[in-house]
Amino acid sequence: MGNKSSRISDLLLLVLDDLSQEDFKRFKDKLSYSDLEGKRFIIPRSRLENADRVDTKNLLLKCYGGDDAIDVTIQVLSDINQKESAAKLRKEKEKGLVSGQKALEISPKDYRIKYREYVWEEYQVIQDKNALLGQWVNLNRRYTQLLIIQKHCLLEEKQHEIMSTGRKHANMMGKQASPGSIAALFDPDDNRVNPRTVVLQGPAGIGKTMTARKIMLDWAVGKLYQGKFDYAFYINCREINLMTEQQSLIDLIFWNCPERNAPLEDIFANPERLLFIIDGLDELKFSLESNEEHLCFDPSQKKPVKVVLRSLVRKSILPKSYLIITTRPIALEQLQKCLKYPRYIEILGFSEKDREEYFHKYFGNERQAVQAFGVVKANEMLFTMCFVPIVCWIICTVMKQQMDRGEDLVQTSKTTTCVYMFYLTSLLRDHSPVLERGKQKHFQNLCLLAREGVLTRKILFEEDDLQKHGLKEADIRSLFLHKKLFQQDIDCQSAYSFIHLSFQEFFAALSYVLEEIPEMADKSDCSYEDVRKLLKDFGEGGNEYLVLTVRFLFGLLNEKRKKTIEKSLGYKICSETKQVLLDWIEAEVASKSCQKQSEIFSCLYEIQEEEFVGKAMDCIPEIKLYDNCLGNAFNSLVISFCLRHCRKEQSFHLGYLLFLSSLYFNGRVDENLPLLFEGLKDPRCNVREICFKRCNLRAASFEILTSVLTMNQHIREFNLQQSDLGEVGVIKLCQALKHPNCKLQTLRGCWTNRALPNVDASRLPTAGTQLAWLQSHCCLLCESCFCSL
Repeated sequence: MGNKSSRISDLLLLVLDDLSQEDFKRFKDKLSYSDLEGKRFIIPRSRLENADRVDTKNLLLKCYGGDDAIDVTIQVLSDINQKESAAKLRKEKEKGLVSGQKALEISPKDYRIKYREYVWEEYQVIQDKNALLGQWVNLNRRYTQLLIIQKHCLLEEKQHEIMSTGRKHANMMGKQASPGSIAALFDPDDNRVNPRTVVLQGPAGIGKTMTARKIMLDWAVGKLYQGKFDYAFYINCREINLMTEQQSLIDLIFWNCPERNAPLEDIFANPERLLFIIDGLDELKFSLESNEEHLCFDPSQKKPVKVVLRSLVRKSILPKSYLIITTRPIALEQLQKCLKYPRYIEILGFSEKDREEYFHKYFGNERQAVQAFGVVKANEMLFTMCFVPIVCWIICTVMKQQMDRGEDLVQTSKTTTCVYMFYLTSLLRDHSPVLERGKQKHFQNLCLLAREGVLTRKILFEEDDLQKHGLKEADIRSLFLHKKLFQQDIDCQSAYSFIHLSFQEFFAALSYVLEEIPEMADKSDCSYEDVRKLLKDFGEGGNEYLVLTVRFLFGLLNEKRKKTIEKSLGYKICSETKQVLLDWIEAEVASKSCQKQSEIFSCLYEIQEEEFVGKAMDCIPEIKLYDNCLGNAFNSLVISFCLRHCRKEQSFHLGYLLFLSSLYFNGRVDENLPLLFEGLKDPRCNVREICFKRCNLRAASFEILTSVLTMNQHIREFNLQQSDLGEVGVIKLCQALKHPNCKLQTLRGCWTNRALPNVDASRLPTAGTQLAWLQSHCCLLCESCFCSL
């Protein structure tokens, strides 16, 4: 039997290969809408549109079976006037190469087994968005559990969730989540019998499709809904949109069946044992609302595909069957009018534990996963956005590529702006109609809505807010805005929000750099007054809520980001805005606090352009940092990056690093300071004076610090005011001072709070060192330390 199937497959492919490209195109076109004689099914145009010859051969075999596939091919070849090819194929059949014997009937029980095997084959693997040909990922090895919630949160709870970051955000998600699971979707609750329709809702990229496919896979292998459903069918709404010919429900189901001779009577005999998963209902191009005359009631009745799907959702077909519908929140209002007693489940995303598990599953290597997740946890905003599965995938993908290239993950990690840009372009790639010609203005309006919300500290928007900004397009709303229903007194109120406040701030920053749509670009200038006002407000005290928007503003002006925006969004970027940023730094930075200076460094890190950062650092004659500026590895990385771009003679002051304080518990500071010192060691760093005030440096950190004195020959003055060196520190410092590459001329204020009788005088500097002046009024070293000076 297998040998026969192989001969049929080879023969079909041989015939299709003989067709010219134009004739092959006509063959697929005819195949997609022909009323084939005696054939109940036709292959949807959506399946054939991008199919090559091998794909088309496989579709013929899958839809019609071996023998009938030959008959259909002969008929279509004749219809497109390829009579010679049709005659050749018919002759081969008549010779007996292909048997005309029909496939044997299969028992319902055997078919159910065969169908489960087919579903397992279809759903066991997935393709990443950037997969090359032949690259597949095992779904079970990648899928990570998602937090779900079966209750409606209060308006205040939603506000706090959107605004919170880091662990606080993860903890809030955990408190909201229900203990329920996908396995309990159809379990009865306290108020009614088992629901027959469940709606899984959540924003774009939150894992709805992955969850739908995992349900299919787990059902096929017996892990889910055992004894409840004989069949589970998956319906993809994107494919539904591409179907132009009339279909029946049987036609839609048939694509989930491995053979043309499926026992349809047995399948439909017990509709209460059927599960239909309708994925991406919000993407349908037609409305589900309709009068009864626009419905159908027979699974075999051919109707426009929108009528068939509408009838399945509204339960005019198979009213006792079960449905799982995935959708973005934008479609919930329409769904509510169509469904009977649905249960609504919201997918919240990954908990902190789940995020870490995802990293381990993605990398499949303990060391790499721990390293990558550690870098992400150090960046509060990236860690926060990792509750969105697609963001986790983006970050893991980028980091894996960096590791494969042998790059230092900490030093080469992507900026927050870069990751958010990847997220935006990923959503747009999957939903290309959003920025079709004529809709770009709506995207710009969305950015203006985000800006107004940031400036007025508003994160939940009403319908009037959207109307005010001309946001009438459902595509824009559903992709970027999350709709939520809240109870207010005796009524219900709907509100819109971005998936997280940080994403709203990202869109707000975009509004400051996007020029008008291309056809209007020559009639308008990008306004810099708005940018100046934003920076002025940011520079004033009490406006910390603008921090992330300003960081994104810098990051979006990176040349690579600009090109991505122009290519993906179709907008031009106001290049002159860079000069506005430099002017602001020059005018403002000198009078600002150390905290504001560190914020400016974060902005410079986001733009990642050497020339721009160098010019900005030229405006900062003195760099002052205190303990709260070095709270984690990411902050140290940011400062190190900026130190590398000190081109003028500058001084660097670091103070009040008391390593016994709660800020540096478990000695983790030793992981952060080396990153900072790497910047000082860089030969491009032109810092002339280093001042460490009240810094109780540990031995490991001091060893790296003293190496700075030998590697950076620009340093002329080293001030250790009230900094306790200890015995190891004294020895390491003296070794550095004796090194021929050390060009230090002035050493101030070194001291220790204890006697050091074991210091070997031979290790101490001699008159041959570069030191011209030693200020030691508070130095408690042994008398012989610097006697030669």
